[in-house]
Amino acid sequence: MQSTSLNEEFRIFAGTANPKLAGMIADKLDVQLGACNIDRYPDGEVAVQLLESVRRKEVFLIQPTSPLVNDHLIELLALADACRRSAAARITAIVPYFGYARADKRLGGRKPITGRMAADLLEAVGIAQLVTIDLHSPQIEGFFYGPVDTLTAVPTLCQELRGHLPPDIVVVSPDAGRVQLAAHYAQWLSAPVIVLHKRRKDGTQTEVTHVVGDVSGRACLIVDDMISTGGTVAESVRALLAAGARSEMFVAATHGLLLPGARCKLQHPAVREVFITDTVCSQEVPWPGLHVTSIAPLIAGALERFLADGSLRDLYQENARRPATNTATKRYGTGILS
Repeated sequence: MQSTSLNEEFRIFAGTANPKLAGMIADKLDVQLGACNIDRYPDGEVAVQLLESVRRKEVFLIQPTSPLVNDHLIELLALADACRRSAAARITAIVPYFGYARADKRLGGRKPITGRMAADLLEAVGIAQLVTIDLHSPQIEGFFYGPVDTLTAVPTLCQELRGHLPPDIVVVSPDAGRVQLAAHYAQWLSAPVIVLHKRRKDGTQTEVTHVVGDVSGRACLIVDDMISTGGTVAESVRALLAAGARSEMFVAATHGLLLPGARCKLQHPAVREVFITDTVCSQEVPWPGLHVTSIAPLIAGALERFLADGSLRDLYQENARRPATNTATKRYGTGILS
């Protein structure tokens, strides 16, 4: 990164997990990313150096802990520790995808609660606030002593979906844990909700046991917070078709991890289009029918409000209509975010 002239009161730095998203957020705010070097030694250790002062500055670190999860988590910790040791006034972590959010409880004896462990590590290096999007387990918020702002990509995705869905669409929750998410989609799309009940065979395979609701002859929108291997989507499609649904399926998820093999499962003949956001920088090559919607305006709009000591109350209405606008902040004066 090149050194740039930034606002005198705050800095925005980005890790290597999703530099494109970080750059888009900075563009929306009409600032440039802070200068830093992030390298790795031959043995894999992370080396971080800030190339400009953060003394008494508010610092925002943009880094999803997406695959490779451990590498990106350690990188975020190193960035935060560098800021803390350089006398930053306050450190806020912008973690669009929070890894280990599925590890929120023990499913047996002698197992860790890794989500809590990750939260403890983030707070130990001086991160005062966390901003994330569509946590897999909302109770993760309770693992932090400091404030956690969980944004949602649902209005952003629904804005993109409206021009692609047939009028008789039903919103499908792939399991009982996603009912609230499906209800949120249904509210924005004015559609009914169908719930699938499933049981997990192992860490990667699930089986749908019941379809709650009538899908006969209807097109379906399957929603989830993330798509990793695509197994949940594939099993949902199978169950919906068996229940009489029309062979016209759409899929929407906030986090498109798209691990190896996911594309094959998502390219089922009945799946017309897949919608995800850019919270994760996927290594998968895009294919026809895959739509990636940027979450940068949403995050930029939230940061504008943080800088102005404002409320997030109207954030989703604004971003459902248009990208986040650049407004002056009351804390740092006018002309900074023009």
